[in-house]
Amino acid sequence: MDLTAAGLVLELTHDGAVATVTLNRPERRNAQSPGMWAGLAEIGRTLPESVRIVVLKGAGVSFSAGLDVRTFTPEGIPGEPPAMPPGVSHAELEELIARYQEGFLWLRDPRFTSIAVVQGHAIGAGFQLALSCDLRIAAEDVKFCMKESALGLVPDLTGTKPLVDVVGLPRALDLCLTARTVLADEARELRLAEKIVKNDELDAAAADLVESLLKIDVGAARATKALLQQAPANSLAEQTAAERRAQSKRILG
Repeated sequence: MDLTAAGLVLELTHDGAVATVTLNRPERRNAQSPGMWAGLAEIGRTLPESVRIVVLKGAGVSFSAGLDVRTFTPEGIPGEPPAMPPGVSHAELEELIARYQEGFLWLRDPRFTSIAVVQGHAIGAGFQLALSCDLRIAAEDVKFCMKESALGLVPDLTGTKPLVDVVGLPRALDLCLTARTVLADEARELRLAEKIVKNDELDAAAADLVESLLKIDVGAARATKALLQQAPANSLAEQTAAERRAQSKRILG
């Protein structure tokens, strides 16, 4: 599909090992749309097997200000079909949301490590997109906010589980039900970002992390991510058994 029309730029570097995905609507603070979500899903489906690291960033002063406010207006977004067709049924709407979620889910794939590089606004869908990544580096001017409840909606772009996993249920309730903004110091305290840096150091910090990750054996990195992803749902016995299986496969093939 036409990624440029979807507001996205994809760049492969480091001999195809690093994919940098840029939300490229800086004039709208990288506000998202169904077309952008379809583009993200397409990137996830078509990434070369050589990719080990995905860096997700936003052009301009903000990572993403959330859903484009034009999405649910009668006029809609130029060049895009309606986000929610008139007369849609419950089943049809759930199927539609499932397609939108595909733009976020692929970032959990064990084949690679995903990094959100966040500056300025990460609001609503923008916050959920950052939460979809394995790791987050944020600038000092970051503004995280789960805005949906203030709009009479619920977060439905795969962000609720990682939010609870990171900050715990009480804090997640606080953030979602008050729709308040979390600034850098609190984001560090809540571990919403692995690192907070000055704005002019953001790109360098992301590059340093990429270089560190590239030093690790690719097979070990993929197996370890898959192993760690199981841990929250596993009992100790289940997880230690998963460790044995993973190690045996790594050593014996």
